Amino acid sequence: MELKTDSSDMKKIKITASCFMGLSHIVFLRDYVKGIFFAFCELAFIAALPVTLKKLVGMITLGSPHPEMPIKMRDNSIFMLIDGILFLAIVVIFAIVYYLSVKSAQKEYEEYCRTGGRAKSQKELLNTTLGKSFPIFGLAPAFIMVIVFVVIPLLFSVCVAFTNYSDPAHIPPNNTVDWVGFQNFAELLGGHNNWSAGFARVALWTLVWAVLSTFTCYFGGLIIAVLLKEVNIKIAPVFRFIFILPYAVPSVVSMLVWKNLLNGTFGIVNRTLMSIGFIESPIPWLGTPLMAQFTCVMVNLWAGFGYFMLLSMGTMTAISEDMNEAARIDGASKTQILTKITMPLVLYQTLPLIIMSFAHNVNNFGAIYFLTNGLPTVSDSTTTLAGATDILVTWIYKLTITLMKYNYASVIAVMIFIVLAPFAIFNFKNTKAYKEGSV
Repeated sequence: MELKTDSSDMKKIKITASCFMGLSHIVFLRDYVKGIFFAFCELAFIAALPVTLKKLVGMITLGSPHPEMPIKMRDNSIFMLIDGILFLAIVVIFAIVYYLSVKSAQKEYEEYCRTGGRAKSQKELLNTTLGKSFPIFGLAPAFIMVIVFVVIPLLFSVCVAFTNYSDPAHIPPNNTVDWVGFQNFAELLGGHNNWSAGFARVALWTLVWAVLSTFTCYFGGLIIAVLLKEVNIKIAPVFRFIFILPYAVPSVVSMLVWKNLLNGTFGIVNRTLMSIGFIESPIPWLGTPLMAQFTCVMVNLWAGFGYFMLLSMGTMTAISEDMNEAARIDGASKTQILTKITMPLVLYQTLPLIIMSFAHNVNNFGAIYFLTNGLPTVSDSTTTLAGATDILVTWIYKLTITLMKYNYASVIAVMIFIVLAPFAIFNFKNTKAYKEGSV
């Protein structure tokens, strides 16, 4: 069917492309390769439509309890939820491909009009299609893997936060799971019970822990870097090597060693201090809530300052010596050079890494779990299992592994994401790669 070149057939192209994928390419534009591909996508989706609808309905209902049936034959709400999310992702991808097919038909017709109605040969159309589609097909496997292994698990975690998926009454396949809306959020954030009190306490300590552990490690590493740079000693590389060892050793090993060293009864630290007469009775390093929290920050400082030491030294090395020399000629002292030149430049270069270090410490599972296991206990620990040094991520571990309160754990995970996502976005938008790509 011949097309006009005055754009009067654009509406006909849109309607045809919207009615069925690839139809405009085949009937009007004669781009058979692209049209057949789009048509095959829609036919495949139509063939899978009954299964898709069944899975989506299952995600909405999450099954029905059938106590009269054997356990293996009952509805498994969690499997139904995962299947529903997977097929929902397929529907979204199909909608995107459908939209792209319509836009492709429009662009090809606009190109047809610009060339004065000259129709391309099948060879030209094939070469053009292959050239434009090569990056898409090259990225498709990675895109699919991200959808399956990243997006779908994240959506599943978010969905669980709106269900009653927890022990003992709602653990499949023996029992079904139900949608409860924002009930879990209300119980954790606004309820007057042990759960809301425990969440408020753990969330506050997580924030304090993340701030203190980030800034102590950063400024501790910065101070050591300045001392090693300013003090002219020949064995400075030896000190650098020694100071980086705590960061190089796996944190699991370091935390377990410190846990034994700081034991209140037979720990080497207390025994040494008592033997030299520095203290008369053992210090409960991990025995009281406040002392245990202080110890966590100090041990994390020991384990993490080496990274920021190397980072600061590398940044200071990149500062032009001509700038320091000009400052000295103008009469600036070493302190003024440090505070007016070195520090601002180091902070400017390392600010994104400080932000990401804060996000890392919010989720620093090993530093807490292997050192204290969240202990000591507090008033609400009997119900919530959240100890005085537990941060949100270690509490999530206990909720899922021990208590099987998957709904509460998902709520906490969603809250962590809401808090940390802006930091990650800010850090990404300030990277050089993002700024160059957005030009």
